[in-house]
Amino acid sequence: MSDLLVTRSDVGEFRKRYKYFALVVFIAFAAVIVRLFQLQIMQGDSYAGIAHENIIRRVTISTTRGVIRDSQGKILASSRPAYNVYIVPGRVMPSARPVRRNSVEADEPDSWPRIAETLRLNPDERARIDEKIRSACANDATKSPCWRQILVREDIARDTVAELKQHQAELPGAEVVSSPVRYYPFKNLASHALGYVTEIDAETLARFRPEGYESMSTAERQKVNPLGYEAGDAFGATGIERAFESTLRGQRGWEKRVVDAHGRYRTGPEADRLIDAPARQEPIPGRDLRITIDIELEQAIERAMRAQLAGAAVVIDVRTGRLLGLYSKPDFDPNDLSGGGGKARLRETFKKLYADPLRPMLDKAISGAFQPGSTFKAFTALAGLENRAVNPEERERCDSYYYWGRRFFHCMHVHGKVNMREAIAESCNIYFFKLAQAVTMDQIAVVAREFGLGVRTGIGVNPEASGRIPTHAWYALRYRGQFRGGFTLNTAIGQGDTTVTPLQLGLAYAALANGGTLYLPQIVRTVEASDGSVEQDFPPRVRQKVKIAPENLSRVNDALWSVVNDPKGTAYGLRDDFLEVSGKTGTAQNEVRKPPDDDPKKAWYYAKDHAWFVSYYPSRAPEIAVVVLVEHGGAGPTIAAPIAINIIRDYARIAATRAGRPPPRTSKSASTPGAAPAARAASPANVAAAPAPAPPPPAPAPASTEPVPSTPDSEPPPSAPPGATGGAPPDPKPVTP
Repeated sequence: MSDLLVTRSDVGEFRKRYKYFALVVFIAFAAVIVRLFQLQIMQGDSYAGIAHENIIRRVTISTTRGVIRDSQGKILASSRPAYNVYIVPGRVMPSARPVRRNSVEADEPDSWPRIAETLRLNPDERARIDEKIRSACANDATKSPCWRQILVREDIARDTVAELKQHQAELPGAEVVSSPVRYYPFKNLASHALGYVTEIDAETLARFRPEGYESMSTAERQKVNPLGYEAGDAFGATGIERAFESTLRGQRGWEKRVVDAHGRYRTGPEADRLIDAPARQEPIPGRDLRITIDIELEQAIERAMRAQLAGAAVVIDVRTGRLLGLYSKPDFDPNDLSGGGGKARLRETFKKLYADPLRPMLDKAISGAFQPGSTFKAFTALAGLENRAVNPEERERCDSYYYWGRRFFHCMHVHGKVNMREAIAESCNIYFFKLAQAVTMDQIAVVAREFGLGVRTGIGVNPEASGRIPTHAWYALRYRGQFRGGFTLNTAIGQGDTTVTPLQLGLAYAALANGGTLYLPQIVRTVEASDGSVEQDFPPRVRQKVKIAPENLSRVNDALWSVVNDPKGTAYGLRDDFLEVSGKTGTAQNEVRKPPDDDPKKAWYYAKDHAWFVSYYPSRAPEIAVVVLVEHGGAGPTIAAPIAINIIRDYARIAATRAGRPPPRTSKSASTPGAAPAARAASPANVAAAPAPAPPPPAPAPASTEPVPSTPDSEPPPSAPPGATGGAPPDPKPVTP
């Protein structure tokens, strides 16, 4: 008994260790309790949200891009549904998956052969997708490519969609997905102005979704990516589609859906209870645009330009600056570039367009800069009148050539003695060569810039060329101070380094027609909601009032009237008794480009001059200005002028029909001397104020030692005149736009 009451020596040691064990257990339980408190109480909401996101997925709902309509309400660009077929490799071809023992799905039949037959895939396409399916199903783990959708066919026909939908239960693993695709019902018409929509590329997407985008806050994302671009989105690439992207795009919506551990969607009452409010946000469709282009007039321009390979045409309302027609040839079908036909077709189309030497992707009306030729003479004449450097009634003799220094400049004909009005009507180069000696290049540039030449118009649709109106300083920089008098002679007739765009020239002549108001070009009239209500209206905007005396404008307008209506005018042969048109013809020599393949037919084409005709109608109360450029077309009077007259004729017919009036009669009048008095009586010169007497012109500047020769811009140059001594050096090659 006494032995039991005696304390054993190892008990004390155990009690000492027990304290440490209890302390460790207490600390462990305390850590667990603290961690549970942290997870369930302090961070419970956060982890509940993560758990919620694991079963709730926000699915994006596509929005509808806004519609573009012409000035009369006809749809030029809208969206249509395109049906794409996707398949899950592991479901359409179970036989391609690794064999597993006791697999319930081992005996499932392949639905892929019937899907391929329904889609009418050719043998090559089917073999390629077969290989893709087998490669994806080499491993059939839950998240392997075997269970991810792959695209099989884009934009399938509606009858194929109906067949797939009808047999959907018999074709597991195949899904038809509808997505909006941009559609242009008039195809090539106004394609450069409208532009096209394409899938956003990786480089552009990187600008909107920079590195770390996923970790940004909502406000930061909105700042760097205000339109919410994601991979696979479509955006406006060119034209109005690009310029008004934020207006047309709209805002996509979303809805919440329940998914299981395999990422499959679940439906039913239990799934609906797991979705918190709001369960859905409806997409906001893009707003519609009504543009100023008249598609019926655009069709008339296309008919008039049908026989030409390349060129541009612009029709402007001289009273507002609105563009009624904007045409560039060759053009393209924006439907081929909007991705509806698939990526293979898209790549093939781009390759074909960019390989075309006529540059169909270039908007020649806005982005192309060309020598204006004789159409520029109106502004040279205004420079002479404004600076009182010339008496417009004084006559200068034209013998078809003009010596300057050791070289000569030539003209299309021997015009005899002509005054300013006759020089413009007959497009006499010699008169303007002599005028160039009395007025400086800088004075010509001042007047040209008053009318917006050589400066971007600010249309904001496509990349715009600024053109060039050279000055004495510009030549001094380019030629290191070796300015020559021949440069001014070239500039006076719109040759050499002088370049303009058809849009600039059209706006300049519109300002001539309306009395000196230069408008900013306008191509979008209103922004409208889907119900047709106007949300934003764009009124006409005046760029500036040209600082030119009204009597000088009237004198030049009278000369432009005589181009078409005077028997000696270069366009008199196209005069219509029922259309009173004023304008100016021009033929601009361009740099001869040698074709890369040395094709003689191409060499002949590139050696031809550019043909111009700039006009406005009607002469007394102008409504429209029409510019026609035929690239490498030849002579302006015979090539460009008939096209412009046909456009004006169609405009008059369209306007009369819409106003409920009978269409105007059209007939070619005979070019007889007897018609001259009546034509002269109709001239707008009777409204011009009497010009102030001009002082005699100053003495011409001394000739440069090496003047630059010039070539006429109204007709191809003739050979050297009889009696000319010495061979003339080759004509300069103007800058090619």
